[in-house]
Amino acid sequence: MKPFVVAFCAACAIAGQSAPTTGWRPSPGHAQVAIWPAEAPDPQPVAGPETVATESKPVAGRPWVYVRNVSRPTMTVYAPSGNNTGAAVLVFPGGGYQILAIDLEGTEVCDWLTPLGITCVLLKYRVTDVGDYPKSGPYPESPMALEDAQRALGMVRFHAAEWHIDPHKIGVLGFSAGGHLSAAMSTYFEKRLYAPVDAADRESCRPDFAVVLYPGHLSLAAAEWDARQGAKQHLLHYPAGADEHLTLNPDMHVTGRTPPTFLLQAEDDHVDSVYDSLAYYIALERAGVPAEMHLYAHGGHAFGLRRTAFPITAWPQLVEKWLATIGMIPR
Repeated sequence: MKPFVVAFCAACAIAGQSAPTTGWRPSPGHAQVAIWPAEAPDPQPVAGPETVATESKPVAGRPWVYVRNVSRPTMTVYAPSGNNTGAAVLVFPGGGYQILAIDLEGTEVCDWLTPLGITCVLLKYRVTDVGDYPKSGPYPESPMALEDAQRALGMVRFHAAEWHIDPHKIGVLGFSAGGHLSAAMSTYFEKRLYAPVDAADRESCRPDFAVVLYPGHLSLAAAEWDARQGAKQHLLHYPAGADEHLTLNPDMHVTGRTPPTFLLQAEDDHVDSVYDSLAYYIALERAGVPAEMHLYAHGGHAFGLRRTAFPITAWPQLVEKWLATIGMIPR
């Protein structure tokens, strides 16, 4: 086991955390640890124990693996295999806040980033498929996923020196619901949604950059649909006459402190509308936040990093160039 991983395990053991004994496990040589030293805040009902399953409908000719009934969130650190740039990325797999596409939008991301000298932190955030939509997200229907993400980023920044990470080069990257979570992290960082539990929660949970890939829940139209489906039937407050497609979800509050953002989506995405990216981009531009957006005619939804015939699947190279442009990795 690499010294980096040994140090990671030791630090978490001191904090009273331990590795889970059931459900998803990372590949050998990587340690998965609980992010909360005791019970996680604001728990939601869960149908049963955490399980792992394979989706037979392939992406780029291969099946993919997902995790469900996650009630005990964890993070797994993948140390850089190339020259360490000091940058780190917290990865949020998608899955509609019901499951986590743990390889397609998780471990395969780490396989791409670590050779670039980037530390990759895979977050297995809480998702439960119980009750009315949207189960464990989006905020404010349930704060669980956002609480887990805030906690994990604070932990990474708290251990930055120990893990050879630049505390000013820690970003987030997410797909679909995970893309929404990346945007939520970019707009909810002034205050934790939970009572602080230790020194890691005194660190800033503001990302230094965000990569938001085929996100959902970001337009007013999507937020209105969520509000009608949710168990709490929460009310949305927005200006009369607002364009429901190009107006941002009013639960999101973009400011000048929202970090630089990369957006990507396909126009034929029939799961999450391209208007989710457009509405967020417009809000970023109006707030003066540096943002780069790439839209493609074809590509659909949930393709991850797997190569297909569509040009959109070359997006990882675009992200690499963007990260160099904003000074997170060398040019």
